[in-house]
Amino acid sequence: MPKFVVTFENARPLTSTQDTEQHMAAYRTWLKGLGDSLILPQQAFRQSRLVQSEGVAETKPGDIMGLLMIEATDMDDAVEVVQACPFLDMGTMRVAEAMDVLM
Repeated sequence: MPKFVVTFENARPLTSTQDTEQHMAAYRTWLKGLGDSLILPQQAFRQSRLVQSEGVAETKPGDIMGLLMIEATDMDDAVEVVQACPFLDMGTMRVAEAMDVLM
């Protein structure tokens, strides 16, 4: 089954402890609902840099916050899974199909 990398990006901060707790509870429920399709649990990032041939640029907090990997039958199925994620209430997510690279 194809694998898809899902990134968490451009998050807006939550305004209260209660909002944060509610969001995290909904997010944990969504994660549990992924079941066996979750291949790589979320990896959160502390900081990031944009590396280009011209040099290295600072990124603003929240540009890319983390990633996870899921299995899905195809891109449409992966997008449907991601559209149910509560993170979309505070940011954006990107879905990319992974492929094996032969060495």
